[in-house]
Amino acid sequence: MGGSISSVDRSSRWQQALWAVPWLLFQFFPVVDLVTTERPVAARWVAGIGLVAFTLVYLAVIAQLGRPRGLRPDFLVMTALAAALAIGFGPSWSGLMIYVSAAAAAVLPWRWVWPAVVAAAALCLAVILVGGAPGLLFLPAICLLTAFAIQGTGYLITVNRELQEAREELARHAVAEERLRFARDLHDLLGHSLSLIALKSELARRLAPVDAVRAGAEMADVEDAARQALAEVREAVSGYRQVTCGQALAEARAALTGAGIAVALPDRVPVLPVGADAALGWVVREATTNVLRHSGAGQVTIALTEDGDRAVLTVTDDGGGGVPGGTVRGTSPGSGLAGLRERVGALGGELAAGPDDGGGYRLRASVPLTSATVDA
Repeated sequence: MGGSISSVDRSSRWQQALWAVPWLLFQFFPVVDLVTTERPVAARWVAGIGLVAFTLVYLAVIAQLGRPRGLRPDFLVMTALAAALAIGFGPSWSGLMIYVSAAAAAVLPWRWVWPAVVAAAALCLAVILVGGAPGLLFLPAICLLTAFAIQGTGYLITVNRELQEAREELARHAVAEERLRFARDLHDLLGHSLSLIALKSELARRLAPVDAVRAGAEMADVEDAARQALAEVREAVSGYRQVTCGQALAEARAALTGAGIAVALPDRVPVLPVGADAALGWVVREATTNVLRHSGAGQVTIALTEDGDRAVLTVTDDGGGGVPGGTVRGTSPGSGLAGLRERVGALGGELAAGPDDGGGYRLRASVPLTSATVDA
């Protein structure tokens, strides 16, 4: 991964260097001067090599635009070459200070940018005045304007990079949230179904020696439960699962009565917003699973009310098992109750679980109807 990032980073730097190539048009003046002005051959070689070296170093420096700022050695080399060429070969070479201004705006710490730019413009002006070339007096102004342009470009590049990093962080966060949601859904789906399958299988094993017909019926229920669990897992994986409170209550009746537990359900299930309906459906499933696994209860009562503002679901049993590790609100319940608290809490609701005042165990979920308009 590190090599891949490094490769992309190098590619981005060279793209920025290529972006700077059109700005080399200001080298028209030194190139023309190098070709047309009579100088000793050695001087021409020095000027030509110096100009090529300056250009390469400039491209390397400007490629750092938008990256952490600092006084770089290549910037110092580029500045020294530009000053030496401008002072040594006259006004036509003073335009190299434009590149110094651009590089200063690109890489120097913010407090040093404008002192360096003003100094470059001043040197450019001094070379032009000393050389007696008033036609090039526009070059110092371009030094300042170029610095403004590069500084703005650098700011945009930095902001875009920060936005890209923010998008990547949000994407990672979304993936993590989806993994947690999926794990929670699988726990809620399979926990209920597997508990029912285990219970029915145990009952069939006990009945097999004495009542083969009823044992066969129980195993048929196991087969149905397994098929239902498989279908639910497929729906969860596909992202199309729908859990409703009415469906969960029907499943609870079948599971609890099959285990020999008397169950009292609401006379009617009110029409609820999708989010509240799904969240309370999961509460019913988890409560049923906990009763089957832990409670040893003989009676379960499920009540569901709504007043237009909130829907309240209460599951009460007369058992003594509770939920290991978390029998009162605020303790550390198992992953099932933790998942329920996340679901209900996401809608602005509350979940309380603990011993009932009259004995047994009580689970209560309260969900506001106004905010529960999306699938939990």
